[in-house]
Amino acid sequence: MSQQDQPIDDFSQCHAGIFKKLDLLGELPALLEPAQRAREVAEKSLEFFREAIFEHHLDEERELFPAVLESASDEAERFKVQSMNKRLTEEHRELERLWKSLESGLKKVAKGQFGDVNVADLSRLVNQYRAHAQFEEQEYLPLAQQILGRNGNHMAALGLSLHMRHQNPTAFQFYV
Repeated sequence: MSQQDQPIDDFSQCHAGIFKKLDLLGELPALLEPAQRAREVAEKSLEFFREAIFEHHLDEERELFPAVLESASDEAERFKVQSMNKRLTEEHRELERLWKSLESGLKKVAKGQFGDVNVADLSRLVNQYRAHAQFEEQEYLPLAQQILGRNGNHMAALGLSLHMRHQNPTAFQFYV
């Protein structure tokens, strides 16, 4: 190689480095899509837990669980309902504690700041909540339906009570 070819070779070497960096930059669009999805999932999960999950727990504990217990027909049934109510309430508190431990990290993810979420606890929350809801669906709610279904007034009272809890409190301020 002659002395005269050296400047051209330098440009060529420079381009080789540029191509490597362009290849790296070319990976970015594929990485941004999952990052954006993570932000969206975190944001929607934060809204959902704030607006739905905690309210759902309150509805069960303040309305459903007492109604089922009050309508139980005998001591054995009351004991079964009490045990189930206790279990489900304890699970609510555990799930809420777990959520609160994850919430600040999820807020950061919603803002595009990654790395502060305990993924093991996040998986634990998802798995525990699925098991909790499955127990309610397969065991508790059929029992509640059986117990409250014996008397239509009990089911109607529960429905009215839930309806009243979810009304806008300011809508009734003129009547109070």
